[in-house]
Amino acid sequence: MTELQSTLVDNPAAQATTPLSAGDRCDSCGAQAYVRVTIPSGSLLFCGHHAAKHKDQLFAQALTWHDETFRLSPTAPEVTID
Repeated sequence: MTELQSTLVDNPAAQATTPLSAGDRCDSCGAQAYVRVTIPSGSLLFCGHHAAKHKDQLFAQALTWHDETFRLSPTAPEVTID
């Protein structure tokens, strides 16, 4: 086990703030996860669609709600005025 893995296992708060990667998959459908929800029994990963679908049920019991859905929105193109 690496030092990072050990930290994440021993400290769930550290896991809650660790950025999600392309390897993190939605527990509902397998798409790329953009939301990590930490509840008393563990962590759940969701794509944007399933996070929105389950937010009403989970948000009240969530210890943390790590949301990176902002990454789904394209950034405005840089405009150069001559």
